[in-house]
Amino acid sequence: MCQPGVVVMHEDHFFAPPHPIYPSRREFLRRAGNGFGLIALAGLLQEEGLLGGPANAKSPDPLAAKAGHFPAKAKSVIWLFMNGGPSHVDTWDYKPELNKRDGQELKGFDKNTGFFTDQVGPIMKSPFKFKRHGQSGAWVSELFPNIARHVDKMAFIYSCWTDSNNHSPALLKINTGMTRMGFPCVGAWVTYGLGSESRNLPAFVTMYDTLGRGLPKGYAQNWGAGFLPSIYQGTALKAQGDPIENLSPSPEMSRKQQRAQLDLLARFNRRHLKPSPEETELSARIETFELAYRMQLAAPEALDVNRETEAVQKLYGLDNPKCRHFGKQCLMARRLVERGVRFVQIYSGGEENEKSWDGHRDIVKNHGGFAAETDIPIAGLLTDLESRGLLESTLVIWGGEFGRLPIVQKGGTGRDHNPHAFTVWLAGGGVKAGTLFGQTDEIGHKAIVDRVSIHDLHATILHLLGLDHKRLTYRFNGRDFRLTDVYGNPVMGIIA
Repeated sequence: MCQPGVVVMHEDHFFAPPHPIYPSRREFLRRAGNGFGLIALAGLLQEEGLLGGPANAKSPDPLAAKAGHFPAKAKSVIWLFMNGGPSHVDTWDYKPELNKRDGQELKGFDKNTGFFTDQVGPIMKSPFKFKRHGQSGAWVSELFPNIARHVDKMAFIYSCWTDSNNHSPALLKINTGMTRMGFPCVGAWVTYGLGSESRNLPAFVTMYDTLGRGLPKGYAQNWGAGFLPSIYQGTALKAQGDPIENLSPSPEMSRKQQRAQLDLLARFNRRHLKPSPEETELSARIETFELAYRMQLAAPEALDVNRETEAVQKLYGLDNPKCRHFGKQCLMARRLVERGVRFVQIYSGGEENEKSWDGHRDIVKNHGGFAAETDIPIAGLLTDLESRGLLESTLVIWGGEFGRLPIVQKGGTGRDHNPHAFTVWLAGGGVKAGTLFGQTDEIGHKAIVDRVSIHDLHATILHLLGLDHKRLTYRFNGRDFRLTDVYGNPVMGIIA
């Protein structure tokens, strides 16, 4: 065994001990080879103008507010997600033909359209009464007497369709544009494209059902960042207890001590990041620690609805036990976008069928219950946003993952899933108010006029925010990905 730094002679050969940086000749050649390769790659990138430099260096803050591709009125989004698949023919898409053909067999119906292929019944009329409202003359079910007063603010899209009749893939489709896991959701794409106006609150917040019904099927994948840096994923507020874990600083540590601790941690992380500056996950982790620190001061105030006047709380239904929970979430959503949060998504309904808008057995009980929880809060939200001058800059979206069939599901008085047609309405944020767009057939079975795919809907949402869905891309695994994949066109008929 030779000593470090000592040259050993053996016959006609000299052997030098390994350098402390290169434990073997193989490691030396590997590092040297990589170095020459990287020099060559840098030269090629420089020639092509693809090498990053001061002129196009990325902002050190991935959530810094950025301009869109073109000017737009919408600056933020509140997506009211009716989880489970609300029935369009019992809510917004009035079909008098159902009354005429009630009890008749739907000839030529594909039993594989719905989820329960062995429970196909005859055509069923809506058990709810409809009336026209506003100057637009939009039909609205008796389920929504308060929202009905706002139809002239809305653009209804009656002709939406999707390509899955099962909740989990349909939820992923409308949230991420794909029916499989691993892709960024709409909120993640929007915050990636625009950043956030708030420096002390999450850019993207999601709120799920607070009555112990659980998360929507697909769980956190519905608000995940997929292959985008994790800083763009949604921050889910807890249903019970403190909305955000560890929001209160430790009583054993002063703010000065906590700041010093974070500075030390950031210094270690940046030292570790220096050799690999493109390590997005570590960059996101560093920014997350800083955001969490700032949130300890800002979030408790933003989420405290008790700071609102009694009149405002009543407007959202906080005095009504049936809708207090959803009303509180809608009021928090307004407070968040008012403070610069970019994207808020609120889920009505949880995981199990009858604990969401999944009215398989009894459409009256199911939809009647969930409408009673959401009607006053949503109407209050629209009224409040308009009175504060926020509706013009806030895009409000209402809808679920698919619609429901015009036939009854055997064994009850409910309806099975319908991927061929459902209704979504949008309000504020540059939407052409009082618009009735698209049509389904005479019984609401299929979208037939101006059909709108999920990709079209996503392209429209991005357009209203000033983002070109074809230009909002992220390179992953050697390919430029986008929310709309290789499809989609904005629905210009609902854009002011």
